Amino acid sequence: MNLQTRKLNFVQEFLQLSNEEIIDKLETILKQERKKYFEKSIKPMSLEKFNSMMDKAEKDAREGKVTEAKVLKKAIKSWD
Repeated sequence: MNLQTRKLNFVQEFLQLSNEEIIDKLETILKQERKKYFEKSIKPMSLEKFNSMMDKAEKDAREGKVTEAKVLKKAIKSWD
């Protein structure tokens, strides 16, 4: 059975549940597993990379290569 079929079967079973305690447990498990997966995918930045990014940000600020937050917010509103 492929993953898509398994997910559909799970959703069908889930929709038939009427026991709130089971739903609570499933929600808890889902949240915990998502958190674990997310935390595994995070790779810490090296100190060298961090310092390099900070140096570039400071240089950009000195050279005026920055965008004010209000200008950026206005631009974002136009994306809708």
